[in-house]
Amino acid sequence: MKKIMPKLVFFGIVILLLFSAVGGAIADRLFVIKPLDRFFPRSWSPSFLDSKTQEQSVFVGDDATISNVADKASQSVVTVTITSKQPTFDSFSLDPFGSFNAPGGSLREETIKRDIGTGFVVDWAGLVVTNKHVVGDSNAAYKIVTRDDKEYDVLKIYRDPVNDLAILKVDATLNQVELGDSSALRVGQTVVAIGTALGEFRHTVTKGVISGLGRGIDANDGFSGFAERLDNVIQTDAAINPGNSGGPLLNSRGQVIGVNVAVAQAAQSIGFAIPINVLKETLNVFNTTGQFDRPFLGIRYRMLPRETALLNDVPEGAYVVEVVSGGSAKDAGIMVGDIVTKFGDDPVKEVKGGLASLVAQHKTGDVIALELWRDKEMKTVQVTLKAAKQ
Repeated sequence: MKKIMPKLVFFGIVILLLFSAVGGAIADRLFVIKPLDRFFPRSWSPSFLDSKTQEQSVFVGDDATISNVADKASQSVVTVTITSKQPTFDSFSLDPFGSFNAPGGSLREETIKRDIGTGFVVDWAGLVVTNKHVVGDSNAAYKIVTRDDKEYDVLKIYRDPVNDLAILKVDATLNQVELGDSSALRVGQTVVAIGTALGEFRHTVTKGVISGLGRGIDANDGFSGFAERLDNVIQTDAAINPGNSGGPLLNSRGQVIGVNVAVAQAAQSIGFAIPINVLKETLNVFNTTGQFDRPFLGIRYRMLPRETALLNDVPEGAYVVEVVSGGSAKDAGIMVGDIVTKFGDDPVKEVKGGLASLVAQHKTGDVIALELWRDKEMKTVQVTLKAAKQ
């Protein structure tokens, strides 16, 4: 028995060692903790683990982009100021007997200087773009003010008779902006507007998105009451106020994709801009001829979309509200109340940019057949497009 015991002990120890090895391996198989990236890629981070960090990184990047756009473009954005003389009455005056006469007052002339709009430099040699309605007073003197508060007299103004655009010439070397391409715009795209908000707060920067494309509006500047029909404009929810007129609407690359022109007075966060490709066409004409030799039909109109036309039992088209004396339309016999339904071979539809876009495709001297609706009958008239007066 004494001889057997050592052997049993030896075999027992061997069995225990074997069991420990096998059991450890099984335990490793059953309870091993594997790295998280075996199940998820290292670039992926669960939202419940790091949501705050992810949110902060997104907003920081977006803010940085907007700040970079503002810094880059603001070097080329200017404020347009006007100096004009306006008649005013003294609040009180003395009558011949030496007593105060409050209701009356003496008429006197006062010189007024104020910020009225915005512009941006399109040529380093001193060409600045703004809206035509911003510089509509031919008897006033205008200046531009740069971001560093340097003032330059406007020496010459070239007004586009077709679009609400104007080019100002100053004697200065200025930083010019980069022009983008408005044909590639998409609804929902981020945009930035820069301008002199309310004619008081210079270089105000606002951010938004493109809310709609191809809109048609009747625009006014908020100061003079001037109104003009504009077709195929960009709608944005970036805050645009009176005084922003003529300023740039920019994409996230800092390229100008529109010229801010109007704000909807009856609603909030609805502004409009002229597509930059319209300005490019204007600049091409100006650089070639030194002036705006553009065809001018000579009417003010309101577009009747299909739904409105059906409700009123009239055809879709451009409803004439005014005929300009001496214009092409007046010579052709077009009258207030006519509805222009066809311009040449093209139907006049709001969704295609309206009548203005069709006129812009032609040149001075072209003879166009206009189809119009008058007194419940369709008529055809021949129109010879004249050059618009500057």
